[in-house]
Amino acid sequence: MDSKNYVIRVLADPSQIDPGAWNELLSMQPEPTLFMRHEYLAALVRTGCACADTGWAPSFVTVWHGDHLQAACAAWVKTHSYGEYVFDWAWAEAYQRHGLHYYPKLLIAVPFTPVPGTRLMAVDAPARNALIEALRGLAQQAGLSSIHTLFAPAPEAHITQSQGWLQRQTVQFHWQNRTPQSYADFADFLAAMSHDKRKKISQERRRVAEAGVSFTVLHGKQIAAQDWVFFHACYTLTYRAHGSSPYLNLAFFQAMQRTMPEHWLMFVAYRGGEPVAVSLLAIDPQRRVAYGRYWGCTEPIALLHFEACYYQPLQWCINNDYRQFEGGAQGEHKLARGLLPVVSHSTHWLQHPGFYDAVARHLEREGPGMQSYVDELREHSPFKA
Repeated sequence: MDSKNYVIRVLADPSQIDPGAWNELLSMQPEPTLFMRHEYLAALVRTGCACADTGWAPSFVTVWHGDHLQAACAAWVKTHSYGEYVFDWAWAEAYQRHGLHYYPKLLIAVPFTPVPGTRLMAVDAPARNALIEALRGLAQQAGLSSIHTLFAPAPEAHITQSQGWLQRQTVQFHWQNRTPQSYADFADFLAAMSHDKRKKISQERRRVAEAGVSFTVLHGKQIAAQDWVFFHACYTLTYRAHGSSPYLNLAFFQAMQRTMPEHWLMFVAYRGGEPVAVSLLAIDPQRRVAYGRYWGCTEPIALLHFEACYYQPLQWCINNDYRQFEGGAQGEHKLARGLLPVVSHSTHWLQHPGFYDAVARHLEREGPGMQSYVDELREHSPFKA
């Protein structure tokens, strides 16, 4: 298809895009995730979680041929770097020291969601190239300092890197089910671990049970309105305990219950008949992947975080033959609990030539160090050799 026939549209609201067309394009991608679905992104904007007032001005870039959507990405004009999980604060400070503005910048990502997956959706390579060129044109025309794609798949990162974007790597921790024979149950999973790790997990689980805590698992429409209210209250308490405010409001989670109920799993902890904690997972039944998202509690109970956020979800994944559980960004403590290091990718285009060169040199030094860190983590695998 001749690229001259493409029409580029930058849209300030995802509701201006047909949900069916967006989701169909997403389904064609090599690594789609439920967080890139139209319902998820539209809810972030509609409920005021990701909007200009919170520093996430939607600027969805789309490529059309006639009435057909050929390429698209969820893009945001950012006035800060909160909620991204790939940290560029040092870059912003360097700009400021030189009397330059790092913000606003253009971000290609799912807000508040460090989940790897396709970012630059396209029907083919020419459409993707047109999308990348449109992103550069938008940044130049709007005077944005830079463009960043976060948690992109490696093949997609290599495409932008081949066009002069700088690649950066970070580390996450994911659990993988055993292949070709899946774990039979949680005890089978523990049996694959070294003695000290197996003993520690068993002791931690026993202490939570001895504290009188039990769990109820709710999926989809089993999650009632009052369960979402309790979850959000706990989620808010967790943020407050760390001296910050939550990114997501109750209206967003209520929208998820209306539009994507089949993708949510809730583990509610009870003690003495009263709910005391809750963890929330997103699940993709088709791809058989679960994503650890949020948790909170009303009172401190030793080791409850590990039970609610790792052991209960892993047990559920094993019982339901899921192939992967993603534990989110950072967290070396996840390694001892069976989640192994995985490299994630981001790519960066900076408009200022001098800073482009400076960041390139920085990443050249950072890259080998990151690889050494991953190698060291893998040497401390909790599993038997």
